[in-house]
Amino acid sequence: MPNAAISTRDAPWRTELSATLALAWPLALANLLQMLVHAVDVIFVARLGERELAASALAIALFGLVMWAFSGLTGIVAALIAEELGRRRHAVREVRRSVRMGLWLAVATGLVGMAVCWFGEAIMLASGQTPALSARAGDFLRIIMWAMIPMVAASVLRNFVSALGRPIFATAITGLALGASLLFNWVFVFGNLGAPALGLEGSALASVCTSLFVLASYLVAIGRDRRLRRYRIFGNWWRAEWSRLREIVRVGSPVMVIIIAEAGLFSGAALLMGRIGESELAGHTVALQIAALAFQVPFGVGQAATIRVGYHFGAGDRAAIGRAGWLGIAVAAGFMCLTAAAMLFTPKLLLSIYVDPAAPANAAMVAFAISYMTMAAAFQLFDGVQAVAAGSLRGLQDTRVPMAIAIFSYWVPGYGTAIWLGFFTPLQGFGVWVGLAIGLVFAAGLLTWRWSKRDALGLTIRTA
Repeated sequence: MPNAAISTRDAPWRTELSATLALAWPLALANLLQMLVHAVDVIFVARLGERELAASALAIALFGLVMWAFSGLTGIVAALIAEELGRRRHAVREVRRSVRMGLWLAVATGLVGMAVCWFGEAIMLASGQTPALSARAGDFLRIIMWAMIPMVAASVLRNFVSALGRPIFATAITGLALGASLLFNWVFVFGNLGAPALGLEGSALASVCTSLFVLASYLVAIGRDRRLRRYRIFGNWWRAEWSRLREIVRVGSPVMVIIIAEAGLFSGAALLMGRIGESELAGHTVALQIAALAFQVPFGVGQAATIRVGYHFGAGDRAAIGRAGWLGIAVAAGFMCLTAAAMLFTPKLLLSIYVDPAAPANAAMVAFAISYMTMAAAFQLFDGVQAVAAGSLRGLQDTRVPMAIAIFSYWVPGYGTAIWLGFFTPLQGFGVWVGLAIGLVFAAGLLTWRWSKRDALGLTIRTA
């Protein structure tokens, strides 16, 4: 009898864990595949020479920051959809309103992003880049800017299919996008299948074609799936829903600011490393790539937590809200402990993904990268926890205070420590990484504290 009681008591946790993992693993895999899509562009452009690669890197840094920021803004539709499904399982109209306004916003913000890219050369010059490099980056941006709207719109549709229990579509479509990116780069960069060899501009054109392919794939998948098709997300697409649009902007804008703040921290760290030394910067870049690769899994768990918490939030089930968030945090923490161990005990194996650790020319870079990876191992746990804690709070549509927490954590103790240890102590580059770790520790601690106090703070009470 006691065993039966324990089994009954644990059943909700097992059910929630199964539901979270069913959402998280396709999203995490899609995130990893997306990194491979970006890697394909780098691989092709690298064959064109250092200047072309540098111009591409600068352009992608600007384009990616703008695109991900707007995707964060519109991505809040996942939380809104999950809430509606939890409140009324067949809330077709409300879900359609959220998706429609998300797509409207994707077009509007995409146009803003295109305007930013149009003035890319001037932005590069203002940042201190050379005229020649700025011109090449500007040329690249004036082509890839046409991918802005399709990418942000595809992000909205990805959130829609994931919230409706079809995250595997995101995985499959991103996998297909990897193949499309390989094909389009092969055709346009070097001139195959009768196309002219466009070089750097060809890589930008390949990104545009890949983005259109991804958007079209989501439209086909939604149209062919019976459950998704019944929401008729393009029905009355011209009809404005201003209250829902304002809600998306109100709740999503802080998410956009968080993305900019975190991206700014790591971009700023690269600038600090560049002032310390070239080998330090190279080692930093490679170590950060490995850390970013590991981060894609808790990032996917955080996306799943947003949906699961949002669903229970709509249903008004406080106990289930807690289970969804804490299980997500536990899953992310467990995975990041494994990646931390890999960074500590097999660093050269991980570095071999990007460089040859045995090559004499890479000796200094590898030494610095291994040093930085010991600190990356230390903050892996906190990086995963803060990602899922933020995602769980997002499911409660709590984004303003997490925005303030992120800005404070990343830029006051985080960047402040990085500057102090990097330039005023012998630690130099390692000190910069200590600063990154401290920023993530503060963010993880404060966000987890807020999550633990969600009921006392009234976050689990729906206002409408």
